[in-house]
Amino acid sequence: MTNPFDLERAGAHDSPKTAFGAGAQIVCDGLVKIYKIADLEVVALQGLDLTVDPAEFIAIVGASGSGKSTLLNILGGLDTPSAGNVSVAGHDLLNMDSGERTSYRRTTIGSIWQQTSRNLLPYLTAAENVEMPMVFAGTPRPARRERAMHLLGLVGLGDRHAHRPQHLSGGEQQRVAIAAALANEPRVLFADEPTGELDTTTATEVFDVLRVANEEEEVTIVVVTHDPAVVDRVNRTVAIRDGRTSSELVKVTSIGAEGEHRVLAEEFAVLDRVGRLQLPTDYVEALELERRVKLTLDDDHINVWPDNQPPPEPRRDSRGDG
Repeated sequence: MTNPFDLERAGAHDSPKTAFGAGAQIVCDGLVKIYKIADLEVVALQGLDLTVDPAEFIAIVGASGSGKSTLLNILGGLDTPSAGNVSVAGHDLLNMDSGERTSYRRTTIGSIWQQTSRNLLPYLTAAENVEMPMVFAGTPRPARRERAMHLLGLVGLGDRHAHRPQHLSGGEQQRVAIAAALANEPRVLFADEPTGELDTTTATEVFDVLRVANEEEEVTIVVVTHDPAVVDRVNRTVAIRDGRTSSELVKVTSIGAEGEHRVLAEEFAVLDRVGRLQLPTDYVEALELERRVKLTLDDDHINVWPDNQPPPEPRRDSRGDG
């Protein structure tokens, strides 16, 4: 039986040169996730598109129920979509058996959770916690210890290697968790609210460590968070609303008149692969837009008007004679 969500995309045939997500580390193409609760069906993702480049550091934000946690579970190999396609570091997450999925979670990706108790074993030292993923991967003991000490140094805790979690602060525990997540040299690191239980200063320290890991280990990092300050800490912020990517905040570097470098954040609405666009809520409210809108096309942009207002006359080209 043909999937209705695939029919919606009919006609969008990409050539190999222009294939959606070509070269990306993460590709989500038309992801749909439907949960059945009793006699109800809840649509958590509604045709979500997303690409993340190798070694990119991004954040995914959204209100509760927007679909961001569902997306993270799918990318982390803990859940599968109802429709669409998804790949991470070349792995097709829809067509993996249980053994391949286990291997994927152990070696291709690393995960950090908000609850420190989910990240670390309380009866192991910091170094032993970092070594544990390598034990499951079959890494020889000398190499495990060397790698663990290197990573603890990377996160600024080389002198705390013999301490157990209860003797570490919350921020230090999360830094150990980052080191453990990096143990098997993953291609992608997923962090679910990694600073949710931390104060602002400690949260900044954890994001600084993630930045170092991103640059030193060349690992792609995806952080799901509600932290409003995340915009200043990542390269790109993707907002999800109603199960779709709605906007992106992208950092760009410009050079001022005197040669100084300035980092600016520019916001874009996201146009998905079938032409759908979510207007920002404050725009919708300001113009009292409802159900239908009028569109007019100029040479270089589109105008959006409430359906109860007539659009203005089309612009005349000042270079012509009218």
